[in-house]
Parts: sequence; structure tokens; C-alpha cells
Amino acid sequence: MGSLHYGSPPATFALDDRTLAHVELVVLAKLRRNESFALTIDEAKGGRSTIWMNASSTLRFEFATQGAEINREWLDELIDSANTTAGMKILAEPGAEKEPAKEGPAKKEPAKKEPAKKPSAA
Repeated sequence: MGSLHYGSPPATFALDDRTLAHVELVVLAKLRRNESFALTIDEAKGGRSTIWMNASSTLRFEFATQGAEINREWLDELIDSANTTAGMKILAEPGAEKEPAKEGPAKKEPAKKEPAKKPSAA
């Protein structure tokens, strides 16, 4: 579990490392272009926080693990979200939730019977 530290003294937001890696890429890209935006983070307790990100924001991204594989589709969705007037909202990763099987559990085929052996005439 990683953390996004915002401000001084910092407000700390806990995010899993994979999510934090994607958020970091979007935030740094926006700030590199001097684009300000709001970031809304849903909290585990059911609330939410919205913070204003701009070039003078004090930020620190703290990871518990080394690098995460980047999902380009998810990154694009987060970028699109950050470019709206409402600001960036952390969306669920596409494909992270598996859809339930529509046909139910796989059916076993009945075992094939081997032909009966003829008694040998000895």
C-alpha cells in the first residue's frame, strides 16, 4: 500500500501501489504542462476528498513496492478524467473485475466406456 502526500504539513491518502503508479503518471504529466486540476479520492470510510493540484503543490508519492506494470487503457481513462471540468477521479482499472460466467460452471463430459474385452479362448 502506497501513499500520496499532499501539502505541508501533508495530508496523506492511502492508495495501492498499482493505482498510485497510474495516478503519479497522470499528475506529473499534467503538472509538467502547467495544467491545474482537481483530484478526487474516495476514502475507505465512505467519504471523499478533493484536492487542487497545481505546479506549486507539494507532493510526494510513496510506494511500498518497486514499479508496477502500467495498463495503457487505464492510464488513458485517468487522463480523460483529469481533462474534464470536474477533475480527475480515480476510476477502477478496466478488466480488474471478472465478469461472472454466463453459462454456469463447465459441464463434465461423461466418461467414455472402453469396449468390453472378449474372453480369450485358451
